[in-house]
Amino acid sequence: MFAVCATLCAFALLLSVAADPKAGNCSGIRDAYIAMGFSSEDVPEQETGGHHLRVCVQAKTCCSAGMEENFILRSKHEFEKLLDQATEDLRSTFISRHKRFDEFFLELLENTEHSLNDMFVRTYGKPYMQNAEVFQGLFAELRRYYTGGNVNLGEMLNDFWTRLLERMFQLLNSQYVLTEDYLECISKYMDELKPFGEVPKRLKSQVTRAFVTARTFVQGLMVGREVANRVSKVSMSLVCIKAVTTLLYCPFCSGQFTAKPCRNHCLSVLRGCVAGQADLDPEWRQYIDAMLLLTEKLEGPFNIESVMEPIDVKISEAIMNMQEKSVQLSYQVFQGCGQPKPSGMSRSARGVSDVFNARFRPYSAEELPTTAAGTSLNRLVTDIKEKLRGNQAAV
Repeated sequence: MFAVCATLCAFALLLSVAADPKAGNCSGIRDAYIAMGFSSEDVPEQETGGHHLRVCVQAKTCCSAGMEENFILRSKHEFEKLLDQATEDLRSTFISRHKRFDEFFLELLENTEHSLNDMFVRTYGKPYMQNAEVFQGLFAELRRYYTGGNVNLGEMLNDFWTRLLERMFQLLNSQYVLTEDYLECISKYMDELKPFGEVPKRLKSQVTRAFVTARTFVQGLMVGREVANRVSKVSMSLVCIKAVTTLLYCPFCSGQFTAKPCRNHCLSVLRGCVAGQADLDPEWRQYIDAMLLLTEKLEGPFNIESVMEPIDVKISEAIMNMQEKSVQLSYQVFQGCGQPKPSGMSRSARGVSDVFNARFRPYSAEELPTTAAGTSLNRLVTDIKEKLRGNQAAV
């Protein structure tokens, strides 16, 4: 808030009009008044007693009630205008950075989904395409969580792996008839058998902390924007309007065109006008500190870009883990859930015997899709850190 006061005081110190008033004569004041864009008809010819005024009360004055009213309106307008200008850069920072981060995260999700889809179509072909909705559902839920939806990431990821287990078990055991009840029984053995190895556990931890950090950070940028908007739209009280008018324009009534207010007095008046907003200073510093802490997490192990880019490789690794232990896994499931009925058609006859024999090859660094015209998360984070530090005392 000190920065706002300083900007407003700078205006008060610069506000002066060159004139040469003559004792008892209001001609100089008339010239100054006209220079402000007002009508000369409001200005009396000679000084009068100032007891008729509400704000600029003086023993002798060249200000009429009409002049004073214009000064009051001008003071209110100038104060609001300068306050808006003083917070413009702050508002612009949060609006533009929120937009850039939001676009980046959403585009990152979209590109990651496209990358996985392309790779899995090329690697697994028809079996993947027949079950692609499992993966589409994963990305839809991640997107819904990021945009503020009520999604429990841990439960959602557990559901994804359960559905993938059911689909893969059906593909690997297509010579059997697997009912819905039987598939539900299979899912009960997820924790015990760990068909996908340690991939689900690791991925849950990485995805959860990365998405929580990303969503919290973007929501934090929205909070900064709202605070800046609140500061810029301060409502002037009657006491504030009177104090600002006295500070900026009442000296004109006695011909003190070049009189400049004491800086400390100026700051005192303006702090009184923005007292409610000034109370935000401690909370604002805490907010900036919290946002800077989030940027450090975004640059470290909570980096959503480093989590999402290789997600196709991680999921494929999990698929390969299940394939390698498919015989043992099927045996254990049959022991626990019972021997399913044969379908009367062999796996090879149904064309799925070599479903997972294709070798998975992820994109190379050169092939990877880029986000936001090639913008990286690290570059965005570096930029916002500089802006945040520059605004630690901005309101």
